[in-house]
Amino acid sequence: MLTTLMALGEADATTRQRRQLGEAAIAHATRGEWEAAVEANRQLLEFGPDIDAFNRLGKAQAELGRHAEALAAYEQALERDATNRIAQRTVDRLRLLAQSGKGQSGRNGRPVKAPATVFIEEMGKTGRARLINLGPPRVLAPLSPGDSVSLEVQGDELVATVGSSTIGTVEPRIASRIQKLMENGNRYEAAITTIHEAGGELTIIIREVFTHPTNFGKVSFPTVGQTTGGVRPYMKGSALRYDDDEEVEEADEDSEEVEELDTSLPEYSGEPDAEEELVEET
Repeated sequence: MLTTLMALGEADATTRQRRQLGEAAIAHATRGEWEAAVEANRQLLEFGPDIDAFNRLGKAQAELGRHAEALAAYEQALERDATNRIAQRTVDRLRLLAQSGKGQSGRNGRPVKAPATVFIEEMGKTGRARLINLGPPRVLAPLSPGDSVSLEVQGDELVATVGSSTIGTVEPRIASRIQKLMENGNRYEAAITTIHEAGGELTIIIREVFTHPTNFGKVSFPTVGQTTGGVRPYMKGSALRYDDDEEVEEADEDSEEVEELDTSLPEYSGEPDAEEELVEET
């Protein structure tokens, strides 16, 4: 009986320690303390294989630019569950990065993260836009949600860049308005919100950070009246997710994303004449 009680006590202590390490790993990731997150997940894995810990370890290593180590962690998760979506949607990008040798020296050279203020929704001043004419996979592979994006008017296009790399152009319906406002002196910040691993879609959030006097009264992102059949504008709080975004899988989404943003923008269409025109406030 005494032996049984001791064994139960040890099992309880192990379970408690595993839970504490898991909570610590998530907390470190939430605060961006990636080295500490790596260590917490490694300690947790000393108790035995754990798919969630492998995924968290992969996320932390990827954030540190250690793509080969991140790939190994995600592959360990797939060995134990070949249907694990978190690992599945990440390994292809990491394989490309590991083969190219990018990021093996740490965070140097990684895209800069956008300030949290970019994700604060303000009606008329923030909106979401899809990028078209996307860059090649080798350019898109190092990107992740939250990366800062620069916008530049080039001819009749609004070009999006990360660092020195062009990642795409803003869809025309939104770009045409922002271009005119930028040419008149407005300034904007932008950041990646969604990347599909297949490279088929990349979405950014754009925020007006300075309004030039010549643009007084002109709204960057006009709302669409309900009578036009457009999207009803409303806000869902912050666009930033402060928990470990790799910890919880999205039910119907195969992309990494900073939380979905509800905006008043219509979906991009290759036939803009078929859509309702935005109401420009002057």
